[in-house]
This record gives sequence, structure tokens and C-alpha cells, in this order.
Amino acid sequence: MMQTHAFSDRSAPAPGNAVMPTVPPTVPPTVPMTPGDSYGQTRAQLETYFDKTAADNWAKLTSDAPVSGIRATVRAGRDAMRKTLVDWLPYDLTGRRILDAGCGPGQLSVELANRGADVVAIDLSRSLITLAQQRYDRSGMRGSIDFRVGDMFDPGTGNFDHVVAMDSLIHYADHDIAQLLDGFAQRTSRSIAFTFAPANPMLRTMHTVGKLFPRGDRAPAIQPVSKTRLINKMSATEALKNWQPRAGQRIKSGFYISEALEVCPQ
Repeated sequence: MMQTHAFSDRSAPAPGNAVMPTVPPTVPPTVPMTPGDSYGQTRAQLETYFDKTAADNWAKLTSDAPVSGIRATVRAGRDAMRKTLVDWLPYDLTGRRILDAGCGPGQLSVELANRGADVVAIDLSRSLITLAQQRYDRSGMRGSIDFRVGDMFDPGTGNFDHVVAMDSLIHYADHDIAQLLDGFAQRTSRSIAFTFAPANPMLRTMHTVGKLFPRGDRAPAIQPVSKTRLINKMSATEALKNWQPRAGQRIKSGFYISEALEVCPQ
């Protein structure tokens, strides 16, 4: 069974607050799901948001272009979180197959491929996948990236050594996250690293008043999750019952608050 004490919980602010320690194949929109109806509803909202409402804003946020103070804290937080997730993996990923679940513009995928990994990078948003392909520079890359538009839970993506899901599960309820991770675990041999929105009064207040983005650009609601409750739900699933948390870290950077957890089979 999963134990909350089985890993070190390292909370750290992101850069700016303190120094941190660094047209594609389309999956059919309907695939077999074990998460509940809420997963499908949230998935549809996210697809609309990232494809139509906020594609330009996310393109700018994930570029080197200047951004406002609030967005600058979000960018710094995301950069710190990406470094955390990459650093949990071996430096040499040659021959490793990795799923970047909810890859967005592909920044994490590129870092993994530069270390030699063969990455399947999948996202609901065709706009973000197109942006990722435009930015993708194969020169000098040791591994490869297969960009796909589709559902990160699609079993047709195959089996993996590692799965990484950075900020792609933060809009889902804890029971849906647990079922998604259970599905990943059935096809993953070494580790799953993911992030969730940690339940705390500040995060609840921030997302209640909706200050993260201007009203017209606001994403579907982020779902604050209790880590203890989430781990309990994960340990109750069939595929994850023999997995253990190995590492954890919370990143705080202004309006960006996200917590990472890595789990591995025993």
C-alpha cells in the first residue's frame, strides 16, 4: 500500500522568490475510459479553452516574450516545475520511451528528447501541438518526439518506461486523477511523475476570485486536491496498489502553486 511517509516532501519557492536547485496523427476523440463522466466533461472544456480561447496567451506564456508581472510568476513557476520533473529522471534517457501526457507546446518533451528519450507527446489542443511542431528543432537531438493530438489516456499510445504529466491533471477531481494514474500504471514500467493543485486556503481563495488570468481567458476551474486523500485513492486502485511515492516537491511562485509527486513500482 502507498504510504505518505515513503518519500521526502521538499517544498520550495520558484525563481524570483529563492534559488531553485534546472498536422500530426490524431487520436480518435472517443476512447475507452475508466474515469467518470466528470473526466469527459472537463476534457471537453479544456479542449475548447486551449484550442480557441487561450491559444495565443499560452503561446506567449511559454515563449521568451515579455509578459506581465502575474504571468511572469506563472512562467517562473512552470520553469521550476519542469526542471524538477526532468531532474527526477536519469540524465541519460537513451532507449527510454516516455509519455508526455498533456504536453502543451512541448517544452518538457524537448528536454527529455535532448537526453535521448523517445517521447510520445500528446495533447488535446491541436493549436498547441501545431505550436510545438513549429518550435521543434531536431538538430543535435539525441532522442525523438512523436507529437500527437488526442487524449492522454488513450491506451493506443502503447507502453512506456516513464510517464510525465505536468499541470495536465490539475483541473480534474481526485477520483479522476487516481483512475487516470491507474491507467498509466498498467502501461508503465519505471515511474510516473505528475502534478496536482494542493489543497490550501490560499489556492482556494486565488481560484475563487479568478485572478490567475483575465476573465475572458480563464481556464476551467482548477481543482485543489488533498495529497493524503489522493494517495489513499491511488492505493485503492488495482494497478497502483503496489506502487510507492518516491519524491515530492511543491513549487510556489506568485500565483503559481503546484505540487509534484513521483511514484514507482515496488
